Amino acid sequence: MICFKIEKQVVLIYLWLWWNTTVNATNDSLKPGDTLKYKSKLCSKQGKFCLYFNRTLDSEDAHLFIGVNADYGKVVWMHDRNHSIDLNSAVLSLDFSGVLKIESQDRNLPIIVYSSPQPINNTLATMLDTGNFVLQQLHPNGTKSTLWQSFDYPTATLIPTMKLGVNRKTGHNWSLISWLAPSLPNSGGFSLEWEPKDGELNIKQRGKVYWKSGKRRSNGLFENIPVKVQRVYQYIIVSTKDEDSFTFEIKDQNYKMFPGWELFSTGMLTSTEGEIANADKCYGYNSDGGCQNWEDMPTCREPGEVFQKKTGRPNTDSATIQDNVSYGYSDCKLSCWRNCNCNGFQEFYRNGTGCIFYSSNSMQDVDLEYPNIYNVMVKPTLNHHGKSNIIFLFFR
Repeated sequence: MICFKIEKQVVLIYLWLWWNTTVNATNDSLKPGDTLKYKSKLCSKQGKFCLYFNRTLDSEDAHLFIGVNADYGKVVWMHDRNHSIDLNSAVLSLDFSGVLKIESQDRNLPIIVYSSPQPINNTLATMLDTGNFVLQQLHPNGTKSTLWQSFDYPTATLIPTMKLGVNRKTGHNWSLISWLAPSLPNSGGFSLEWEPKDGELNIKQRGKVYWKSGKRRSNGLFENIPVKVQRVYQYIIVSTKDEDSFTFEIKDQNYKMFPGWELFSTGMLTSTEGEIANADKCYGYNSDGGCQNWEDMPTCREPGEVFQKKTGRPNTDSATIQDNVSYGYSDCKLSCWRNCNCNGFQEFYRNGTGCIFYSSNSMQDVDLEYPNIYNVMVKPTLNHHGKSNIIFLFFR
């Protein structure tokens, strides 16, 4: 917990620097026959966003990114997050038939970003100042029509005018999907979705609703999101025969901070203004802050039980391992919560995937000589009024 707060402060400092750095963009578009190679960038006219190839944090995996400004920009989008490419040989190209594709030496076949049913030679791929990368067809009368856009494929960050919801004409859904782990961009367990019927934002874990924003009040703000976090946003909600969607814009055009919402692998949704929601605090028995009650609560768990992070050395004599690399923190937590014999867990691999589960009698006292961080189930204690109290202990 302490580590996250420190990391968040550092990230916000960097975001401020990136957002306020001037980038001299010389070209914002790819024409038929143009290519974008490793160490090159395609930046929007005002230099707010750039398209480039790079590796993810603490990983050799490489992807095509859109980031805020140049060099060390905040990632707001990536293509095909579940499959990496060879960074040194990666090339993005737009050919004379309107095919937008990525090629690299580690793949026999190109990665097709977009291919038209019929060849089109009058196309243009442009990085916009909104953060949207669009492929458009140019018509003789001077108009343009969008063939493909990155905004239709969000990753874990929502930026102004990017939508959540559904396109009723095509059936295409827009939603955020968290990273699997802090340094692993593969699709994770949490999603942020727009529920048009109730007019609410939902955070789900593998399809189960953990958190709801609540409905909008008469002041236009959502019930379960702190007012101070919402003060800079203007919500735009569309409900027509063609689409049901949610997006936002920034009220102040001179706003200097990074304006995006980011969904973390733990289920926390944050913005520069502060925490929007935290599904990690939702256990199925509590409804505070927008958390949702579950009908399938484990019979062995009781209200007030939570996981605490501790530093030390757990007893591994009765530990069990789930070595599935598709399991992230939230999957380990839910599996332990549902298992009445599980009293704690930690990630198995260094990249934050897989699980180690500890039985109810396996926890030893904290030993600071062994600085492993694991999550321990803590039962509620009763105060002198007979009510539950939870005492949180955190170790640096």
